[in-house]
Amino acid sequence: MTYTTLISATQLQALQSSDQPCMVFDCSFDLSHPQSGFTMYQESHIAGAVYAHLDLHLSAAKDPATGKAAAGTAASGGRHPLPTREAFAEWLRSVGFDNTMQAVVYDRQGANYCGRLWWMLKWAGHEAVAVLDGGLQAWQQAGGAVASGPQSQTTGSNFVLTPELIGLVTIETVADRVANQPSVDAAQTLIDARGAPRFRGEVEPLDPVAGHIPGALNRMFSLNIGPDGRFKPAAELRAEFDALLGGRDPATVVHHCGSGVSALPNLIAMEVAGLHGSSLFAGSWSEWCSDPARPVARGGKAHRHPSASRCPRCAQAVLQWLWANPLSTVTIPMPTANQLICAMVSDRDKRFCSWGIRSASATYTKLLEAITRK
Repeated sequence: MTYTTLISATQLQALQSSDQPCMVFDCSFDLSHPQSGFTMYQESHIAGAVYAHLDLHLSAAKDPATGKAAAGTAASGGRHPLPTREAFAEWLRSVGFDNTMQAVVYDRQGANYCGRLWWMLKWAGHEAVAVLDGGLQAWQQAGGAVASGPQSQTTGSNFVLTPELIGLVTIETVADRVANQPSVDAAQTLIDARGAPRFRGEVEPLDPVAGHIPGALNRMFSLNIGPDGRFKPAAELRAEFDALLGGRDPATVVHHCGSGVSALPNLIAMEVAGLHGSSLFAGSWSEWCSDPARPVARGGKAHRHPSASRCPRCAQAVLQWLWANPLSTVTIPMPTANQLICAMVSDRDKRFCSWGIRSASATYTKLLEAITRK
């Protein structure tokens, strides 16, 4: 039997007891502590599982000097740029995965990370991939075998790329459709999987600009998971997405989030619900907001970043001062904060070297903590 969306713990146990070739992948991760996922894996994982690291295996390598993937090595932009299909296939070969195998992916974070590998395997042309419903927790509850320590040695394989089974939408396509709304509104329905405060632009802990792509709908990825840690029933998911889409064609849906990771539970949930054909904008908000010319929506209104020439000339001095003083000594009015943010966005490529500031993202986080809503 082939599993293409979800697989239960008992179904996986039966699969492993059969003669059907299968490989299990542990995708556990933590954005705030990138190495903790592998630590979790070493402490406990499904016996025989291969570890898939979000930054090392499921994303293109980034140049530390620029924070971007080298030309020709990535299929998208953003904080977690997709590797090329060829590079991904090479990693699959290195861990011994081949085209005859059933893939099962899991994490222990509510399917927040394993959906990335599920989608990438479909993108590589591999149909037989399923998410372990309920993750490691469900496996342990079912009495499944676990192991600790490093993964076993694997032998290479001859995995062959085949035509893509799922859609990848580029920044150019998303931007063109946004620019031409509402004339092409029927061609694109954006769903943003980030939490509502980030979507509304009230907070932004990871990216240099707060807000969302104009016209996007919001559904946080965790809404797909029930109290038991498993995906909600198909009928319940169908009703929720029907209400969200309001009659829009599911095939026009383009999922995104902050960096193309937590968007995938929404896409998988739509597949479970029988709403097929949606796509992924892998670069997501982090790629969208990297260009100051792109429109940003906050509070129900769309606006464009002012150019650097419209930002206060004192921005550099204020940001330097902000780094040199404790947060308790400063509050920054929202209008001034918006100007400073614009200056940071406009001068991002300078990497703040001339300002003596450590990094744009760290400065933005500190700035956010100092903002008053007055």
